Amino acid sequence: MSGGPTPGGSPAPGARPGPSMAAAAVRLPAPVALPDGASAPAPAPAPASVPATATAPDPDPAPLTVLVIAKEPVPGRVKTRLTPPYRPEEAARLAEAALADTLETVARLNVRRRVLVLAGRPGPWLPSGFEVVPQCEGGLDRRIAAAFALCDGPALLIGMDTPQITAALLSGAEGTAPTGSALKGSAPRGGGSAGRSAADGPWEDCDAWFGPAEDGGFWALGMACPRPQLVLGVPMSRPDTGAVQRQRLVEAGLSVRDLPLLRDVDTAADAAHVASLSSRRFAAVHAELARTAAT
Repeated sequence: MSGGPTPGGSPAPGARPGPSMAAAAVRLPAPVALPDGASAPAPAPAPASVPATATAPDPDPAPLTVLVIAKEPVPGRVKTRLTPPYRPEEAARLAEAALADTLETVARLNVRRRVLVLAGRPGPWLPSGFEVVPQCEGGLDRRIAAAFALCDGPALLIGMDTPQITAALLSGAEGTAPTGSALKGSAPRGGGSAGRSAADGPWEDCDAWFGPAEDGGFWALGMACPRPQLVLGVPMSRPDTGAVQRQRLVEAGLSVRDLPLLRDVDTAADAAHVASLSSRRFAAVHAELARTAAT
Protein backbone atom coordinates (compact mmCIF):
# COMPACT_ATOMS: atom_id res chain seq x y z
CA MET A 1 0.00 0.00 0.00
CA SER A 2 1.30 3.41 -0.92
CA GLY A 3 -0.39 6.48 0.50
CA GLY A 4 2.57 8.58 -0.57
CA PRO A 5 5.47 10.00 1.43
CA THR A 6 4.34 13.59 0.91
CA PRO A 7 2.48 15.01 3.95
CA GLY A 8 -1.00 16.36 3.24
CA GLY A 9 -1.78 20.00 2.80
CA SER A 10 -4.82 21.94 3.89
CA PRO A 11 -8.21 20.26 3.74
CA ALA A 12 -10.30 20.71 0.60
CA PRO A 13 -13.12 23.24 0.70
CA GLY A 14 -16.15 21.73 2.35
CA ALA A 15 -14.22 18.80 3.85
CA ARG A 16 -15.70 17.56 7.10
CA PRO A 17 -13.56 16.26 9.99
CA GLY A 18 -14.37 12.77 11.16
CA PRO A 19 -15.60 11.88 14.64
CA SER A 20 -13.39 10.46 17.34
CA MET A 21 -12.79 6.75 17.67
CA ALA A 22 -15.34 4.85 19.76
CA ALA A 23 -14.18 2.45 22.45
CA ALA A 24 -16.88 -0.19 22.10
CA ALA A 25 -16.41 -3.13 19.74
CA VAL A 26 -18.75 -3.14 16.78
CA ARG A 27 -19.64 -5.91 14.36
CA LEU A 28 -19.69 -4.98 10.68
CA PRO A 29 -22.80 -5.69 8.61
CA ALA A 30 -22.52 -6.00 4.85
CA PRO A 31 -22.40 -2.88 2.72
CA VAL A 32 -24.49 -3.05 -0.41
CA ALA A 33 -22.97 -2.58 -3.86
CA LEU A 34 -25.21 -0.50 -6.07
CA PRO A 35 -25.49 -2.48 -9.34
CA ASP A 36 -25.16 -0.64 -12.63
CA GLY A 37 -28.48 -0.06 -14.42
CA ALA A 38 -30.62 -1.41 -11.59
CA SER A 39 -34.16 -0.09 -11.45
CA ALA A 40 -36.45 0.26 -8.47
CA PRO A 41 -39.34 -2.17 -8.04
CA ALA A 42 -42.57 -1.11 -9.75
CA PRO A 43 -44.76 1.10 -7.55
CA ALA A 44 -48.08 -0.11 -6.25
CA PRO A 45 -51.03 0.56 -8.58
CA ALA A 46 -52.68 3.93 -8.07
CA PRO A 47 -56.18 5.12 -8.91
CA ALA A 48 -56.61 5.87 -12.60
CA SER A 49 -56.90 9.61 -11.98
CA VAL A 50 -53.64 9.77 -9.96
CA PRO A 51 -50.25 9.10 -11.60
CA ALA A 52 -48.22 6.37 -9.90
CA THR A 53 -45.04 8.17 -8.84
CA ALA A 54 -43.90 6.35 -5.68
CA THR A 55 -40.58 4.54 -5.85
CA ALA A 56 -38.89 2.20 -3.42
CA PRO A 57 -36.28 3.90 -1.20
CA ASP A 58 -32.63 2.90 -1.37
CA PRO A 59 -31.62 0.28 1.20
CA ASP A 60 -30.21 1.68 4.41
CA PRO A 61 -26.44 2.16 4.16
CA ALA A 62 -24.22 -0.18 6.13
CA PRO A 63 -22.58 1.45 9.18
CA LEU A 64 -19.18 1.19 7.52
CA THR A 65 -16.55 3.82 6.74
CA VAL A 66 -14.41 3.15 3.68
CA LEU A 67 -11.12 5.04 3.78
CA VAL A 68 -9.00 5.61 0.66
CA ILE A 69 -5.48 6.81 1.42
CA ALA A 70 -3.91 8.44 -1.60
CA LYS A 71 -1.67 11.13 -3.11
CA GLU A 72 -2.60 13.85 -5.52
CA PRO A 73 -1.34 12.62 -8.92
CA VAL A 74 1.34 15.25 -9.51
CA PRO A 75 4.16 14.45 -11.98
CA GLY A 76 7.39 13.66 -10.21
CA ARG A 77 5.65 12.96 -6.89
CA VAL A 78 3.66 9.81 -7.68
CA LYS A 79 4.58 6.43 -9.15
CA THR A 80 8.26 7.34 -9.37
CA ARG A 81 9.16 3.66 -9.75
CA LEU A 82 7.40 3.72 -13.13
CA THR A 83 10.07 6.12 -14.44
CA PRO A 84 11.66 4.90 -16.57
CA PRO A 85 10.23 3.60 -18.87
CA TYR A 86 7.46 6.16 -18.37
CA ARG A 87 8.03 9.90 -18.19
CA PRO A 88 6.87 11.57 -14.94
CA GLU A 89 3.82 13.03 -16.71
CA GLU A 90 2.85 9.57 -18.00
CA ALA A 91 3.35 7.99 -14.58
CA ALA A 92 1.09 10.68 -13.10
CA ARG A 93 -1.59 9.88 -15.70
CA LEU A 94 -1.49 6.23 -14.68
CA ALA A 95 -1.67 7.22 -11.00
CA GLU A 96 -4.67 9.46 -11.67
CA ALA A 97 -6.42 6.67 -13.58
CA ALA A 98 -5.74 4.18 -10.78
CA LEU A 99 -7.10 6.62 -8.20
CA ALA A 100 -10.17 7.44 -10.30
CA ASP A 101 -11.02 3.75 -10.78
CA THR A 102 -10.59 3.10 -7.05
CA LEU A 103 -12.82 6.01 -6.05
CA GLU A 104 -15.45 5.01 -8.61
CA THR A 105 -15.59 1.53 -7.09
CA VAL A 106 -15.95 2.89 -3.55
CA ALA A 107 -18.64 5.32 -4.72
CA ARG A 108 -20.79 2.35 -5.76
CA LEU A 109 -20.86 0.96 -2.20
CA ASN A 110 -23.88 1.86 -0.09
CA VAL A 111 -21.97 2.68 3.09
CA ARG A 112 -22.29 5.31 5.78
CA ARG A 113 -19.11 7.25 4.97
CA ARG A 114 -16.56 7.44 2.17
CA VAL A 115 -13.41 9.31 3.16
CA LEU A 116 -10.46 10.26 0.95
CA VAL A 117 -7.37 10.72 3.11
CA LEU A 118 -5.35 12.82 0.71
CA ALA A 119 -1.80 14.12 0.47
CA GLY A 120 -2.33 17.14 -1.77
CA ARG A 121 -5.43 18.72 -3.25
CA PRO A 122 -8.49 17.09 -4.84
CA GLY A 123 -9.04 17.33 -8.59
CA PRO A 124 -11.68 16.54 -11.20
CA TRP A 125 -11.04 12.82 -10.64
CA LEU A 126 -12.90 13.03 -7.29
CA PRO A 127 -16.55 11.85 -7.51
CA SER A 128 -19.27 13.23 -5.29
CA GLY A 129 -20.11 11.61 -1.98
CA PHE A 130 -16.63 11.72 -0.42
CA GLU A 131 -15.32 13.56 2.58
CA VAL A 132 -11.76 14.79 2.01
CA VAL A 133 -9.31 15.06 4.89
CA PRO A 134 -5.57 15.80 4.75
CA GLN A 135 -3.02 13.19 5.66
CA CYS A 136 -1.12 13.89 8.86
CA GLU A 137 2.63 14.34 9.09
CA GLY A 138 4.94 11.35 9.54
CA GLY A 139 5.51 7.91 8.09
CA LEU A 140 2.90 5.78 6.39
CA ASP A 141 2.18 3.85 9.59
CA ARG A 142 1.28 7.10 11.37
CA ARG A 143 -0.87 8.27 8.45
CA ILE A 144 -2.80 4.99 8.30
CA ALA A 145 -3.27 5.04 12.08
CA ALA A 146 -4.55 8.64 11.92
CA ALA A 147 -7.01 7.63 9.20
CA PHE A 148 -8.48 4.90 11.41
CA ALA A 149 -8.73 7.41 14.27
CA LEU A 150 -11.26 9.33 12.14
CA CYS A 151 -13.72 6.45 12.51
CA ASP A 152 -16.17 5.72 15.31
CA GLY A 153 -17.23 2.33 13.97
CA PRO A 154 -16.28 -0.36 11.47
CA ALA A 155 -13.74 0.83 8.91
CA LEU A 156 -12.02 -0.56 5.84
CA LEU A 157 -8.92 1.19 4.46
CA ILE A 158 -7.56 0.72 0.95
CA GLY A 159 -4.94 2.47 -1.17
CA MET A 160 -4.81 3.75 -4.74
CA ASP A 161 -2.50 1.07 -6.15
CA THR A 162 -5.07 -1.65 -6.90
CA PRO A 163 -7.46 -0.21 -9.51
CA GLN A 164 -8.58 -3.75 -10.39
CA ILE A 165 -10.73 -3.98 -7.26
CA THR A 166 -14.49 -4.26 -7.75
CA ALA A 167 -17.54 -3.52 -5.63
CA ALA A 168 -18.24 -7.26 -5.52
CA LEU A 169 -14.79 -7.91 -4.09
CA LEU A 170 -15.35 -5.36 -1.33
CA SER A 171 -18.98 -6.17 -0.56
CA GLY A 172 -20.11 -9.51 -1.97
CA ALA A 173 -23.58 -8.00 -1.64
CA GLU A 174 -25.10 -9.74 -4.63
CA GLY A 175 -24.04 -13.17 -3.39
CA THR A 176 -22.85 -14.05 -6.88
CA ALA A 177 -19.17 -13.17 -6.64
CA PRO A 178 -16.95 -15.89 -8.09
CA THR A 179 -15.11 -18.40 -5.96
CA GLY A 180 -11.94 -16.77 -4.75
CA SER A 181 -13.52 -13.37 -4.13
CA ALA A 182 -16.54 -13.92 -1.88
CA LEU A 183 -16.80 -17.39 -0.38
CA LYS A 184 -19.42 -18.07 2.27
CA GLY A 185 -18.68 -19.29 5.76
CA SER A 186 -16.79 -17.93 8.76
CA ALA A 187 -13.14 -17.98 9.73
CA PRO A 188 -11.85 -19.48 12.98
CA ARG A 189 -10.81 -16.97 15.60
CA GLY A 190 -7.18 -16.04 15.32
CA GLY A 191 -6.90 -17.67 11.93
CA GLY A 192 -7.75 -16.70 8.38
CA SER A 193 -9.99 -17.59 5.50
CA ALA A 194 -8.53 -16.74 2.12
CA GLY A 195 -10.55 -15.38 -0.77
CA ARG A 196 -13.55 -13.88 1.06
CA SER A 197 -15.29 -10.53 0.82
CA ALA A 198 -14.69 -7.56 3.10
CA ALA A 199 -18.36 -7.54 3.96
CA ASP A 200 -19.55 -11.04 3.20
CA GLY A 201 -22.45 -10.84 5.60
CA PRO A 202 -22.07 -9.56 9.18
CA TRP A 203 -18.60 -9.79 10.70
CA GLU A 204 -19.58 -12.75 12.82
CA ASP A 205 -16.55 -14.24 14.58
CA CYS A 206 -14.39 -11.70 12.78
CA ASP A 207 -12.72 -8.56 14.07
CA ALA A 208 -10.47 -7.63 11.15
CA TRP A 209 -9.98 -8.02 7.40
CA PHE A 210 -6.59 -8.20 5.72
CA GLY A 211 -5.83 -7.90 2.00
CA PRO A 212 -2.31 -9.17 1.21
CA ALA A 213 -0.31 -7.82 -1.72
CA GLU A 214 2.02 -9.86 -3.89
CA ASP A 215 5.01 -7.70 -2.98
CA GLY A 216 4.65 -8.56 0.71
CA GLY A 217 2.65 -5.50 1.71
CA PHE A 218 -1.12 -5.17 1.99
CA TRP A 219 -3.78 -3.50 -0.12
CA ALA A 220 -6.62 -3.48 2.41
CA LEU A 221 -6.98 -3.37 6.17
CA GLY A 222 -10.27 -3.40 8.04
CA MET A 223 -11.18 -3.34 11.72
CA ALA A 224 -14.63 -3.70 13.25
CA CYS A 225 -13.49 -1.48 16.12
CA PRO A 226 -10.57 0.64 14.87
CA ARG A 227 -7.44 0.46 17.01
CA PRO A 228 -4.88 2.82 15.45
CA GLN A 229 -2.15 1.62 17.78
CA LEU A 230 -2.11 -1.73 15.96
CA VAL A 231 -0.64 0.03 12.90
CA LEU A 232 1.84 2.36 14.61
CA GLY A 233 5.39 1.07 14.36
CA VAL A 234 4.75 -1.44 11.59
CA PRO A 235 7.67 -1.11 9.14
CA MET A 236 6.31 -0.03 5.76
CA SER A 237 7.52 -0.67 2.19
CA ARG A 238 9.33 -3.88 3.12
CA PRO A 239 8.82 -7.47 1.95
CA ASP A 240 7.58 -8.39 5.43
CA THR A 241 5.25 -5.41 5.96
CA GLY A 242 2.10 -7.46 5.43
CA ALA A 243 3.23 -10.33 7.62
CA VAL A 244 4.15 -7.98 10.46
CA GLN A 245 0.84 -6.10 10.21
CA ARG A 246 -1.25 -9.26 10.14
CA GLN A 247 0.66 -10.70 13.09
CA ARG A 248 -0.05 -7.51 15.03
CA LEU A 249 -3.77 -8.11 14.57
CA VAL A 250 -3.55 -11.74 15.64
CA GLU A 251 -1.36 -11.00 18.68
CA ALA A 252 -3.92 -8.40 19.78
CA GLY A 253 -6.50 -11.19 19.96
CA LEU A 254 -8.40 -10.22 16.81
CA SER A 255 -9.90 -12.82 14.52
CA VAL A 256 -8.71 -12.08 10.98
CA ARG A 257 -10.23 -12.92 7.62
CA ASP A 258 -8.12 -12.65 4.48
CA LEU A 259 -9.13 -11.00 1.24
CA PRO A 260 -7.69 -12.28 -2.06
CA LEU A 261 -4.00 -11.74 -2.81
CA LEU A 262 -3.68 -8.82 -5.26
CA ARG A 263 -0.85 -7.26 -7.22
CA ASP A 264 -0.46 -3.53 -6.73
CA VAL A 265 1.02 -1.10 -9.23
CA ASP A 266 4.61 -0.20 -8.43
CA THR A 267 6.58 -1.06 -11.58
CA ALA A 268 5.91 -1.02 -15.33
CA ALA A 269 5.46 -4.80 -15.24
CA ASP A 270 2.88 -4.40 -12.46
CA ALA A 271 1.04 -1.78 -14.51
CA ALA A 272 0.84 -4.07 -17.53
CA HIS A 273 -0.46 -6.96 -15.44
CA VAL A 274 -3.09 -4.91 -13.61
CA ALA A 275 -4.23 -3.25 -16.83
CA SER A 276 -4.88 -6.70 -18.31
CA LEU A 277 -7.38 -7.38 -15.51
CA SER A 278 -9.56 -4.34 -16.12
CA SER A 279 -11.42 -2.52 -18.88
CA ARG A 280 -11.77 0.76 -17.05
CA ARG A 281 -9.81 4.00 -17.06
CA PHE A 282 -6.49 2.56 -15.89
CA ALA A 283 -6.51 -0.02 -18.67
CA ALA A 284 -7.46 2.62 -21.24
CA VAL A 285 -4.65 5.00 -20.22
CA HIS A 286 -2.14 2.14 -20.16
CA ALA A 287 -3.19 1.06 -23.65
CA GLU A 288 -2.94 4.63 -24.94
CA LEU A 289 0.57 5.05 -23.55
CA ALA A 290 1.61 1.71 -25.06
CA ARG A 291 0.36 2.82 -28.49
CA THR A 292 2.19 6.13 -28.19
CA ALA A 293 5.44 4.38 -27.26
CA ALA A 294 5.12 2.06 -30.27
CA THR A 295 4.85 4.91 -32.78
